[in-house]
Amino acid sequence: MDGGLATQLEKQGCDIGNTLWSASLLMTDTQPIVDASRAYLDAGAEIIATASYQASCEGFARMGISADEANSLMLLSVDLAKRAREEFLADNPYSDRMSLVAASVGPYGAAQHDGSEYTGCYNVSADALRLFHSDRLKLFDNSDADVLALETIPSITEAEVLATLLRDCNTPAWVSFSCRDAQHISDGTKIERVASLYHDHPTVLAFGVNCTSPQHITALVRRIRQALPSTAVVAYPNSGETYDVADNTWSGTVTPVDYATAASEWVAAGAKLIGGCCRTGPAHIRAMATAIKGSEQG
Repeated sequence: MDGGLATQLEKQGCDIGNTLWSASLLMTDTQPIVDASRAYLDAGAEIIATASYQASCEGFARMGISADEANSLMLLSVDLAKRAREEFLADNPYSDRMSLVAASVGPYGAAQHDGSEYTGCYNVSADALRLFHSDRLKLFDNSDADVLALETIPSITEAEVLATLLRDCNTPAWVSFSCRDAQHISDGTKIERVASLYHDHPTVLAFGVNCTSPQHITALVRRIRQALPSTAVVAYPNSGETYDVADNTWSGTVTPVDYATAASEWVAAGAKLIGGCCRTGPAHIRAMATAIKGSEQG
């Protein structure tokens, strides 16, 4: 999988310091999104996510964008990822690497721009969460995306809502959660309890964790494998740095080499889809791809 889209966009010089984050470029300058996705494909990624994690009709409305235009912009994010894939395949005609486009669907908290996707403290009802997610899921389900990526989900209530809504989708999906430690998602619910919601789910083919400290991933993967033995496990943590919501800064780091070493452990524990989240870039994905291919050949 790819790494942090926003991380790469910032590295390319984009100013995305606003409530829509990467999705804001859908309104102004789309080529950097294509370039960022292409950078991950060149680094060895086989799945690239769309620039729609923080996109929603509600979020765009705060920018004066109508619902119809917002929907068009969200569908544009899929087209841009497809364009990056087409460019990569044109430049690598003999590549046998499968490249999939994942429609990134962030949690309710991402649209609030208050860090609540890392806590699950929403103070809204399940009905409100259902209303927030329903139309957006239908939009991406009817798009050209290969898979739906429900990402950084922090709460059991939101997990329950999504488990129900995804039963009405035709596109295969994965659901991944932000976790506070090696046992619990961000709101304190044990990962096994959350996993039970997706047992034998008709469209959710992978379940896992993202935007979580790398140090917790191996244990979480093992717990998920035990809870959902017939479901693929997805793992794409952050770089190991800590985000401070108060001043929008990061501290700490994990090098690409260290990240790749850790990724080999995630695979050994049972993860089938691996990648990076916040503060990981093409260098992390390249190191990871090299390490995993080396272990497979060995």
